[in-house]
Amino acid sequence: QSQLVESGGGLVQPGGSLRLSCSASGFTLDWYAIGWFRQAPGKEREVISCISSSGGHTNYADSVKGRFTISRDNAKNAVYLQMDSLKPEDTAVYYCARGQFRPIGCGTLDAWGQGTPVTVSS
Repeated sequence: QSQLVESGGGLVQPGGSLRLSCSASGFTLDWYAIGWFRQAPGKEREVISCISSSGGHTNYADSVKGRFTISRDNAKNAVYLQMDSLKPEDTAVYYCARGQFRPIGCGTLDAWGQGTPVTVSS
């Protein structure tokens, strides 16, 4: 059974950093692109970043470009999202999902994690 599990969320002060992890099991991670998404209270889910299956291509939403970095370690079946210079508006539940790399975000998403909450507040 294909499964994605996010971890690393929590409470952080503005300007701080967090590193989210997305651990994969039940499938061959390096066949797929992986995307990070977030959903803030009362808002629609939005794509944050996507990384290609090899890790050679990445894309970012304008709202996080220059502050967030996506990476992957296929040997460890994991994808990461390093979040720096966090702002209160980054508060959301963060999800990872399996799919195909696109110029913007990821497409053909067919598996999702359960999400990890991130709160940016002083």
